[in-house]
Amino acid sequence: MHRVLIIAGSDPSGGAGIQADIKTVTCLGGYAMTAITALTIQNTLGVTGVMAVPPDIIKAQGIACLSDIGADTVKTGMLGDASVMEAVAEVMDATDAFAVVDPVMVAKGGHPLLAEQAVAALKAVMIPRAGLLTPNAPEAAALTGFAVENEDDARRAGEALLKAGARNVLVKGGHLPGPEVVDLLFTQDAVFRFASERVDTRHTHGTGCTLASACAALWRAERPLNETIELARDYVIGAILMAPGLGGGHGPLRHNWLL
Repeated sequence: MHRVLIIAGSDPSGGAGIQADIKTVTCLGGYAMTAITALTIQNTLGVTGVMAVPPDIIKAQGIACLSDIGADTVKTGMLGDASVMEAVAEVMDATDAFAVVDPVMVAKGGHPLLAEQAVAALKAVMIPRAGLLTPNAPEAAALTGFAVENEDDARRAGEALLKAGARNVLVKGGHLPGPEVVDLLFTQDAVFRFASERVDTRHTHGTGCTLASACAALWRAERPLNETIELARDYVIGAILMAPGLGGGHGPLRHNWLL
């Protein structure tokens, strides 16, 4: 089985974070392992509390998985602060697995999930280790320092993040206006554009986590990365369209719709 080590925060309501990651990897045929970085108090209405896991415990979780089962890909999500990133970097350096880095900064409801002073660490520590970096438009803006408000801005941001050290960058366009959602994949020698009709729904909790984990679950060295992104996007779109309608806020996706 394709082995995926997920390093991220926990969502007790099951729509995002570690829970969404495990569901996604499992439903796409992979074997999911986890190193939990934080416990959150949240549901579809928002995040109301966060308790960080000590960095040495995060590192020990990851090393325990790698030293026994190993990993083909590593996926990172909510990392919290610079000390956590340093610990996670040690885990990532202990394997040659392909790394999908989702630079989680803010929850769907607006609650910050990354300390403001940790953005510099994210750029210095995580971006150079990213086989695939998956920022949304606000995250791309925070990482590059300029506005990302349309497709041209997204192209500028993607090119800047490549220059910052990421091997490949997927700038997600869900936050940008328009009837289509346009995601842009930047590789070392090409740019790929993915467009799909925007789904009018409030059930989008965990879409970023789910897409990044789908990329991690579906990545194969022999498969062109743009094909992996296409497959991952198809999975997420299906999960949105088939959302179960739970909760009073940003509802979760139906991760098991393929079954």
